[in-house]
Amino acid sequence: MNKEQMEQKARYVHNVFESIADEYDRMNNVISFGSHVAWRNYTMQKLQVKPGQAAIDIACGTCDWTVSLARAVGREGMVVGLDFSQKMLEVGGYKVAKAGVGDVVSLVNADAMSLPYEDNSFDVATIGFALRNVPDIQTVLGEMARVVKPGGKVVSLEVSKPPFLPYRQLFYFYFYKILPVIAKLIVNKYEEYAWLPQSLTHFPDSKELTQMFKKAGLDPVQVKLFMGGVAALHIGTKR
Repeated sequence: MNKEQMEQKARYVHNVFESIADEYDRMNNVISFGSHVAWRNYTMQKLQVKPGQAAIDIACGTCDWTVSLARAVGREGMVVGLDFSQKMLEVGGYKVAKAGVGDVVSLVNADAMSLPYEDNSFDVATIGFALRNVPDIQTVLGEMARVVKPGGKVVSLEVSKPPFLPYRQLFYFYFYKILPVIAKLIVNKYEEYAWLPQSLTHFPDSKELTQMFKKAGLDPVQVKLFMGGVAALHIGTKR
């Protein structure tokens, strides 16, 4: 993907998320059958984020993971929720305030491709269900690795491609054909949710993504597949 194509993708994705911000949480539950909450809870248990640590939630959206991180680091810690969609941050800001963690969380409108932070600033960097939407995956992983401290964790929780081919084809049928129709019925948005499944087409599978983590200087990389591989967790440790 050349620079012009990356810029076009960034603009399109930005417009999509600006338009679906208010319905995002409801559709997340529909898309994953509510499983995204359990997947994130499992991830937090694996990470064992400690009080007083610093975390950044990249493409934080409506801040569910941001809030979980804030509760883990406690009053002595700090969490940045970063997203390029101001409307998503506005929805997320309401959640942050409601959860009572506003003094721990800073919400920042910025680009995951160029994080506005110094090297070695955070203990953990997360990205949930957004890595497939960025203009360049390797660049974002490199930025996440750059801003975490040596020994820190870079974490991706993302829709993936089931390794068992018949199951993959069944999942694709749901994701590509059924999901946009459901979105049309529930939130009256078809094109936006027709595009989101298409973003999986050129996204690497879990093995390919593992190699991209390693290329970013993250090794070892722990991988966990959920529901037969419809979602994948990658946890990389900065060398």
